[in-house]
Amino acid sequence: MAARSRSSRSRAGDRLPADPLPVARVWVDVALAHLDRPFDYQVPADLADAAVPGCRVRVRFSGRLVDGFLVDRVASSEHPGRLGWVERVVSPEPALSPQVSALARAVADRCAGTMIDVLRLAVPPRHARVENEAARPAAPSPERPGTTGWDRYPRGPAFLAALHDGRAAHACWQAVPGEDWPARLAEAAVTVAASGRGALLVVPDHRDTTLLRGACAALAGDDAVVTLAADLGPAERYRRWLAVRRGAVRIVVGTRAAAFAPVADLGLAVLWDDGDDLHAEPRAPYPHTRVVLGQRAAVEGVALLVAGFARTAETQLSVESGRAHEISAPRETVRAAAPRVTAIGETDTQLVRDPAARAARLPGIAFEAARAALDRDEPVLVQVPRRGYIPALACGQCRTPARCRRCAGPLALPAHGSASGSPSCRWCGAPEAGYRCPACGSRRLRAVTVGAARTAEELGRAFPGIAVRTSGGGEVLETAPDRAALVVATPGAEPAGRYGAALLLDAWSLLARPDLRATEEALRRWMAAAAMVLPATEGGRVVVVADSLLAPVQALVRWDPVGHAAAELAGRRELGFPPATRMAAVDGPPAALADIAEAADLPGELLGPVPVSSGGDDVERLLVRVDRAAGSALATALADLQARRSARKEPEAVRVALDPVSI
Repeated sequence: MAARSRSSRSRAGDRLPADPLPVARVWVDVALAHLDRPFDYQVPADLADAAVPGCRVRVRFSGRLVDGFLVDRVASSEHPGRLGWVERVVSPEPALSPQVSALARAVADRCAGTMIDVLRLAVPPRHARVENEAARPAAPSPERPGTTGWDRYPRGPAFLAALHDGRAAHACWQAVPGEDWPARLAEAAVTVAASGRGALLVVPDHRDTTLLRGACAALAGDDAVVTLAADLGPAERYRRWLAVRRGAVRIVVGTRAAAFAPVADLGLAVLWDDGDDLHAEPRAPYPHTRVVLGQRAAVEGVALLVAGFARTAETQLSVESGRAHEISAPRETVRAAAPRVTAIGETDTQLVRDPAARAARLPGIAFEAARAALDRDEPVLVQVPRRGYIPALACGQCRTPARCRRCAGPLALPAHGSASGSPSCRWCGAPEAGYRCPACGSRRLRAVTVGAARTAEELGRAFPGIAVRTSGGGEVLETAPDRAALVVATPGAEPAGRYGAALLLDAWSLLARPDLRATEEALRRWMAAAAMVLPATEGGRVVVVADSLLAPVQALVRWDPVGHAAAELAGRRELGFPPATRMAAVDGPPAALADIAEAADLPGELLGPVPVSSGGDDVERLLVRVDRAAGSALATALADLQARRSARKEPEAVRVALDPVSI
């Protein structure tokens, strides 16, 4: 393809093309879907040496100077007209490697996005001063570490042997409770590095990055590991990224953006806790880290390991389809490592001793478990879904959350000065004068307050003399106290350490979310907290304040994430929900969606549109569902749709997300 430039044509006689390979193919930084292709430019003779594949350039496009990436030099162009010139080589540094370029194209095609949008995610902005610094010396190859920590997983040693031999093994590792997962992943990464290849490990947040980086450095040395995370400054991040691009470091640990790191001779890609929503990219084309690493494993032919305490339906589908092997411990090993988990109503004796257990926010069994751990001078973890103070209404008899009959939104107390004096819905604002609990029929309502701050105050009064710490929001504790204390934390902010007990409160807040993944997410959060509790043989207890008959509660009690994931996947197959199917969400103004539904040639089934909350704007959502076999056709159709709208300069903005994380 070609791009023309009037200013380049006017100077054509003043410049000579490079010889040989006078034509450069450039991905131009223009965010228009119908221009998602490389354009051909002439390389002037004075830039012949600097214009190397992968470098950043400046070219003229529609009369403007724009940035771009030069991806190839060829002898001729198929464009019959005159070509514009490469105006400037911003830097001769080959920032875009062929492997990352191929990965970006694959991710763009998989997510119905554009190449340049993916490149913005993959390649950090240039920092000239850092680029001119002396190159970091290459770290020596580490020695192959011991692998005894993998012995309690029957397939663990075989997987590490495959990594050392350079085979592209794909596996799902189910970590047992209390597992030192950073150490196990570090052993896998250093095993690959010892054979002269690279390893890439992606985790949800900076706390996990710190733990995993420390474990890798302990085995391979500080110089052999680099961390890539969004919280680094632009200069430091680019400095570390360059060290990876130049092959000075073989082991990369990082968060979501690190999935595109240009690791030389990559041998292993690892994804920890793929159910965490921090792995979902909020910028177009919204690729999940699981998708990026999956495409990378296919494009580069490398080993892939997806690991965690819980399991998502997507990972279960990979195992059931044979794309990944399962690495898990025998049931007796899991039982020996797991704490004792207690739910509400699991025995008649429990309800006889504490008749109010189903309605109480902190029933008697939770007090007993906490008191026993504190008496042993051990910390107690209290997990609550939210921080701060969050007022809500619940049934005055059974504590079932009060919901609006119209939209299922949460009910709230009437605002000060309200004319109706009745509770109203937080979502649609409709008053609810005749509330009746759907569970027990009671008409009584009670105000409840959930949140880490309020819970900490309540526990401070219930356990006088015991230190109460909060973790979440602006202050996140790194490690748990090594003595008797109550640690109130939100999911993901639990301090690392070993606890004598864990209390999982306000389960209804997690399970009642109007989301396809509500039960899966609840179990994932519970297991992350429960995995830090001592084994039952050492007195470790977990109390989940939820009905024992619920499926995710049963999975937690049995510590059976695999069984829950299999049942979840089977249910989604029956209902036609992802990942058993491929689904796309198209958000936009009602008029635009009406035109798309009528005119667009989209494969599969159209669902909706329905209104969605979007900051007060009038936005609707149209869902498109197809069989997994038709996923590529759907991605192509959505890309064509965006290209047509872009070419016609449609005024209404439309957001397209293929396989959205939340439905």
